Amino acid sequence: MTIEVLSPRALNRATLARQSLLRRTKMTAVRALEHLVGMQAQAPDAPYVGLWTRLTAFHVNELAELITKRRAVRVPLMRATIHLVSARDCLELRPVVQVVLERSFSGQEFARNLSGADLESVKAAGRALLDEAPRTRAELGPLLGTRWPDLDSTTLAHAISYLVPLVQVPPRGVWGKGGPASWAPAESWLDRPLNTETSPENLILRYLGAYGPATVKDVQLWSGLTRLSEVTDRLRPRLRTFRDDHGRELYDLPDAPRPDPDTPAPPRFLPEYDNLLLSHQDRERFIPDGRRVPLPPGNGGRYGTLLVSGLFLGTWKMTRQGAAATLQVEPFVPLPEQDAIAQEGEGLLAFAAADAVDRDVRFTVPA
Repeated sequence: MTIEVLSPRALNRATLARQSLLRRTKMTAVRALEHLVGMQAQAPDAPYVGLWTRLTAFHVNELAELITKRRAVRVPLMRATIHLVSARDCLELRPVVQVVLERSFSGQEFARNLSGADLESVKAAGRALLDEAPRTRAELGPLLGTRWPDLDSTTLAHAISYLVPLVQVPPRGVWGKGGPASWAPAESWLDRPLNTETSPENLILRYLGAYGPATVKDVQLWSGLTRLSEVTDRLRPRLRTFRDDHGRELYDLPDAPRPDPDTPAPPRFLPEYDNLLLSHQDRERFIPDGRRVPLPPGNGGRYGTLLVSGLFLGTWKMTRQGAAATLQVEPFVPLPEQDAIAQEGEGLLAFAAADAVDRDVRFTVPA
C-alpha cells in the first residue's frame, strides 16, 4: 500500500491547525493548556502571550486566577524545563518525565558533588522543609547544609529541585507581579497525590494531537524521553502513518486535522520559548532556512517571534517609555501582508500594554 507523503507546507498547516494558529479558538485557558500539553514557561509571562495569540477571548486575569487558585502550576517537565500546566496534568505528567529530570541532573556538576551521599535522605529532608513552607533554592540550601555541612548547600538545593516533584508557587508567573522562584512539593501544593502510571503512551498520543504529524525523534526531542520507538510500535494500530519529503516515517492520530496545504495562515506573534518552534527535531515545517530560534532573556511579554504565512520570518520586541508602548517588528526578509501584520501587532499592544496611552507598530528594514 502506498504511504502518503506530506510536504513541509502540509505539515506546517496540520500543526498550525492543532495549535489554534490558523484561526483563534473559543476555548478556556485551562482547556488550552491541556490541549497543548502545557506551555513552555521559562519566561513567566510567555504563556499569557501564547494564549492571547491562540484564543478568541483571553484575558490575563483568567490565567492569573488559575495560578493563584492552584488550578495551574509551573513545574519542570518536558526536557527538564519549566512548563505551565493544569493541576491535573502536573499530577499525571510529572511521574512520566521524572526520568528526564533525573538524567538531566545526573549530567551536571551538582550530581558529581553529591557522589556517595545518601540521596534518599537528602530528598526526604528537602521535601520536609518545603512542606513546611515554600522556599527558594537560596533559602533551602543553607537549611540542608546544617544537616550535611560537608556538602555544598547550592548543590543540595539543586538536587531537590530536580529529584523531588516540585512546583514554583505564585506570585511567580502572575502577570504584572513576578517574584523569585519559590518551590513547594507538588502533592502538598495541590493536595492530591501524583499518579502512579509512568508509561509514556498517553503522552505520545497527546503530543501528536497538538504537534503532529511527527517522527519518533520529534517526540523524543519535545519530551526528553528516549527509546520511544518500541512505544510507537505498540501504538501503531491506533495511529496513521505518513512519510515526509525525506522518507522519514511520520505518526499521527487518524482523525487529527490535516488541512489543505493551500489554507491561508494569518500572521501570528509568538512569545519567546513558544513550544511551536521548539518541539520538532526537524523544524523545516516552520523554519525552511534552518535559522536558530532566538531565546532572549526576558519575562516573556516583551520579546518573541513572528510567523508570516506559517513561517518564522522575524522577531519582535516591545518597549515602554512613559505612557507610550512601541512594538518593533524585525523581519529577516521583506514581508508580505505588512498591513495584516501591523493590525495583529496593534492587537498585541492592546493586550500586553493595555495601560499605554500611545501605541505604535514599527518595522525595521531587513539587513
